[in-house]
Amino acid sequence: MSRVSIMGVEFDAISKAEAVGRAMEQIRQKRKGYVVTPNSEIVYMAKDDPELIDLLNQASLVLPDGVGILHAAKILNKPIYEKVAGVEFAVDLIAEMAREHRSLYLLGAKPGVARKAAENLVKRFPGLKISGCQDGYFTDEQEVIDRINASGHTDVVFVCLGAPKQEQFIRRHLQEIDATLFCGLGGSLDIYAGTAQRAPAFYVDHGLEWLYRLKQEPWRAKRMTKLPLFLLCAVKCKITGKETP
Repeated sequence: MSRVSIMGVEFDAISKAEAVGRAMEQIRQKRKGYVVTPNSEIVYMAKDDPELIDLLNQASLVLPDGVGILHAAKILNKPIYEKVAGVEFAVDLIAEMAREHRSLYLLGAKPGVARKAAENLVKRFPGLKISGCQDGYFTDEQEVIDRINASGHTDVVFVCLGAPKQEQFIRRHLQEIDATLFCGLGGSLDIYAGTAQRAPAFYVDHGLEWLYRLKQEPWRAKRMTKLPLFLLCAVKCKITGKETP
């Protein structure tokens, strides 16, 4: 399937259902790989970082997570029409995994969060197997690798360390860890654990999740300035006809 470039990041222009289907097929075939979910902030970060662009583009799935990506695609006349939020993609993936009694390892967040997320997910999806949990506050990566491998082969690892740390961790240890698919999912474990809340439906439906998060966490204001800067870069690309600003 062809990809669509937004400032050098090659997105899969697919629906959430198609993304889940492709991920499950990869799991069944035991083809190692990883999923990334870049939003406008990550793409803006990557535009001057060839290594990060390569890291994102080497993923099995590159999902457009955020309304900013849709706005940029519209500006650039690129065929991306559906936002695929990582936290939602992962829930639908878990539902399919549970039907096949597949295993999931949770890595990231503060101590106790991954375990609480695991409890909630198993209650919601009874067929799901949790092969293990590990918080994101570690210094020795080899210990984490050994712990995951000691749990036995796991189908999927959710790596929730924040971007680009989580993607860098996955790339470094992809071949060492006895798992098939890795998903970089930022703060998703907090949502699943109930220690953080997603924006209400109104904000999600109108592309205003960023505003809700800003209201809840005003300290994000500086980071939020990257959204308009990102869109200005898209306009510049449109005017100049260049792939990157």
